[in-house]
Amino acid sequence: MSIRVTPFAKEEFYHIYNRGNSKQIIFHDPEDMSRFQDLLYISNNIERFVMKDLSHKDHISKANTIPEESRLVAIGSYCLMPNHFHILITPLTESGVSKFMQKLSTAYSMYYNKKYAHSGGLFEGKFKAKHTPDDTYLKYLFSYINLNPVKLIDPTWKKYGLKDIQKTFMFLETYKYSSYLDLLYYRDNGKRRAEADILSLGEFPEYFPTGEHFKKEIVRWFSYRKDF
Repeated sequence: MSIRVTPFAKEEFYHIYNRGNSKQIIFHDPEDMSRFQDLLYISNNIERFVMKDLSHKDHISKANTIPEESRLVAIGSYCLMPNHFHILITPLTESGVSKFMQKLSTAYSMYYNKKYAHSGGLFEGKFKAKHTPDDTYLKYLFSYINLNPVKLIDPTWKKYGLKDIQKTFMFLETYKYSSYLDLLYYRDNGKRRAEADILSLGEFPEYFPTGEHFKKEIVRWFSYRKDF
């Protein structure tokens, strides 16, 4: 049995990621991605839960009575891609990361296996975790994670640069399955999504006091794509 070598300590930050077994697709349609977003919120609870057959619009809104003090982890960013996911996380309780990821992975695997009559492991073994060694790298991860979807419309942008920056920003503002929109509009009650409740930004350094600060950081990374 393999043993995880990454210790998870409170007030430390970790980049969590995993992909489908043999790089298989794990999110086939919007319903799958929405279910995973629901689970990012619902699984983040020290109490047990039962995923009932609710409409997807109801999941987060019905669960948002979960008090902050009951959360296992704080999530700063996340992104879902067809065959993998990324989460930026810090533990709030003892073994919080491991408990959260076990609940999240198990619940989504059960959903996926039932929907697609799938058997066997869905994910490529245990989730991967990288500790963020310093403030610079932690800030960088907010951009790295939320810009993953750009590869869907411009696969070579990191190597050759963006073909159309305006088109890229328009695409990011229509991509619902990351925290990009929530970081952009976290403090804008008029545009704030229910999915923003997945995040607990108060547990992270305030790199982006406004959405405009976050957008400027994204533009900066577009400019320094060779280091991305």
